[in-house]
Amino acid sequence: MKLASYTHNGQASFGAVLDDGIFDLKSRLGGKAANMVEFIAVDLLGEAQKLAAGARADFPLSAVTFLPPVHKPVLCIGINYKSRPDEMPGGGYSWNYPSLFWRTSSAHAPHLQPILNPPESDRLDYEGEIAIIIGKGGRRIAREDGIGHIFGYTCFNEGSVRDWMKHTTANVTSGKNFYQSGSIGPWITTADEIPDPHDMTLEVRVNGETRQKDTTANMMRPYEELLAYVSTIMPVEPGDVIATGTPVGVGGALKPPVWLVAGDVVEIEVSGVGVLRNTVQDEA
Repeated sequence: MKLASYTHNGQASFGAVLDDGIFDLKSRLGGKAANMVEFIAVDLLGEAQKLAAGARADFPLSAVTFLPPVHKPVLCIGINYKSRPDEMPGGGYSWNYPSLFWRTSSAHAPHLQPILNPPESDRLDYEGEIAIIIGKGGRRIAREDGIGHIFGYTCFNEGSVRDWMKHTTANVTSGKNFYQSGSIGPWITTADEIPDPHDMTLEVRVNGETRQKDTTANMMRPYEELLAYVSTIMPVEPGDVIATGTPVGVGGALKPPVWLVAGDVVEIEVSGVGVLRNTVQDEA
């Protein structure tokens, strides 16, 4: 099932994506969940699947304004594709353990809304990723149990302001959190719809040109290993979002570097999920 958060006629809601339309779930669940995070936390997927079976859409996709699928900060994993270390400048890096940092919820635009290029920099870059949405919370999750804790998958653009990532020696956070510099969506595809999570294709296009393309088979650490590591540090909760790293091909590593500018269209496509599309706009 594909599940989207959106506004329709000024009202925030969530529902199932059916072909080219939306089947509203919030209105049919009798107040059991006010948003997608609550929907996941109280485990309403089975009920939603029964409601949507054989149903027709209530309104077309064009009638809604998409919201981020879940409204939460995103825990990001740095350098998690096997080709990626070769793209890193200099040396002295260690990849013995995952690299972790946070992005606030305000750093992400939803599907079809503009990514904002801040006036403080001319080095906005894209990073296409697959983000996992936690369905079952836990602490110190065993690696062999990790996949069972994933509710679903979505597309993620970890927009990065490269020069601000270098303001300090070992902290990229400032360059990763400019307002609406990245994006997430368009919806969540539930885990039962993905035949093999270790064979998902990720492709990033800028103005129709493919810049990044790889598969999850080439992750340095697969989803379950990341979950085992993260949950050792902190509990994971239903609705939490973990972005799982970007492959080779970011704009800052091209020769010469190619930065995003106003009018550029960035598309993140994940097999089995869909296409996250955003146009770059200069922030006023």
